[in-house]
Amino acid sequence: MSVDGFILVGGASSRMGADKSRLMFGKQASVERIANALSVVTTQIRTVGRAEQQPWPALSHVVDLHSHWGALGGINAALHACESEWAAIVACDLPLVTSELFRRLWLISHSKPGYDAVVPIQGDNRPQPLCALYRRERSLQITDALIAAGEHTPRVLLAAVATRWVSADELSDLTNAEHFFLNVNTPEDYERAKLILAKMEKNSSR
Repeated sequence: MSVDGFILVGGASSRMGADKSRLMFGKQASVERIANALSVVTTQIRTVGRAEQQPWPALSHVVDLHSHWGALGGINAALHACESEWAAIVACDLPLVTSELFRRLWLISHSKPGYDAVVPIQGDNRPQPLCALYRRERSLQITDALIAAGEHTPRVLLAAVATRWVSADELSDLTNAEHFFLNVNTPEDYERAKLILAKMEKNSSR
């Protein structure tokens, strides 16, 4: 498959008070869970973040090209490092994503030519640009131009490229779809995510 996987780990984690990428969910850290989910569409998975961040043993680390530039900076760094036609880019604070989700997004990206981004819409109708697929060539061109112009937000990128919006209904048949985009940003979010994961694992073992 012509796709590279990237996990954004460069956030400040100020509300959590700890590195979100290293939060443990059972025997796996958040990054490890996401990497396992991504492995259904790619064998090339890297983290993206600050130069001083401790790397993961099994994953190469891509250093942000624009420090303190937020999500758009992380997407841009991933696209510069991408060696395939597509980049699957995921934030480290989405530990409940699954291989089924990425397989579905990948299939949608190839169902009709001409799109530069495949972006899911959450159940509350908010787009989720940090769990999406980006076609490298066009998306890199636009992110470079946006950063040069001082832009920081991914929504401007999505407005500038041909984006395939994936509605919540298109994902609703997938197991645990209602939990895919739970952002773990606070200790309360963390506790909630652990409870959900424990319930998911209990149900899957039946």
